[in-house]
Amino acid sequence: MARIGRRLRRGLNGLGEWVVARLVRAAFALVRVLGPDRAADLGGFVARTFGPLLPVNRVGLDNIRQAFPSLPDIEHRRILREAWDNLGRTACEYVHMDRIWDFDPAHPDPGGRIQVPAESVARFEALRDDGKPALVFAAHLANWELPAVVAPKHGMPSAVLYRTPNNRTVAADILALRRDLMGTLVPAGLMAPARLLAALEAGSHVGMLVDQRFGRGPRLPFLGRPASCNPLLAQLARRFDCPVHGARAIRLPGNRFRLEVTEAVELPRDAEGRIDVEAATATINRIVEGWVREHPGQWLWMHRRWR
Repeated sequence: MARIGRRLRRGLNGLGEWVVARLVRAAFALVRVLGPDRAADLGGFVARTFGPLLPVNRVGLDNIRQAFPSLPDIEHRRILREAWDNLGRTACEYVHMDRIWDFDPAHPDPGGRIQVPAESVARFEALRDDGKPALVFAAHLANWELPAVVAPKHGMPSAVLYRTPNNRTVAADILALRRDLMGTLVPAGLMAPARLLAALEAGSHVGMLVDQRFGRGPRLPFLGRPASCNPLLAQLARRFDCPVHGARAIRLPGNRFRLEVTEAVELPRDAEGRIDVEAATATINRIVEGWVREHPGQWLWMHRRWR
């Protein structure tokens, strides 16, 4: 009986994955037909309407209250509503990434979807042309997939760390969308550090999101509370001793974005002159924290960052 029960559970799980995969494919098809603007507007409307009804809304509201204790509750709820809107837009923009990126550094269009300040263009071109590897960190702000699109669109060798969805069919579909847009894709897992190190050794530029909870990492201050942080970027910086930059997207009105690249971040070093992993991770945390406080409605508050 136990064996039959296990087989039945596996069958039901497989059926559930199949149904979810078909629903996701149907949603992708509908969103692509709508086009980038109507899709983003619809996604924002659906998310800000129904997101607050989900249990995870309480997680987001508590996170915002903890991060901004001096703000009134009406402001906490406004920030969370904006965060739901941003999440819905980001989800529906996913299949349109190839159409959204319209930036031409030789002929920048003030009315284009993508705006990049001149100083960020200069930093990007210097990184691309210096023949050296570098590390780039980003966060779940605005459309957080956009920073990964920049490098392959403009001739910079890159490798991007990404998290694979549990549903294998959905994971394959998303990988197919990402493959032609985001350079070499490195799935998170036991082999990821070695693959990223190999990319650096080959002269590539390695990018990753650094603002998610990492249970085995050091607990460091983030938005006013200790949080378990991922030290991987700092570990790679210590091992390879290459430049580290931040990259972020800022959502603008009219389904437009501003992309920024920071100057090289000076990371703390230990008595031997090597990068101090924990102190460097804390430094990166402070930069990301500044980004979040600048545009709180564009961050992903609904995950259990401080559990």
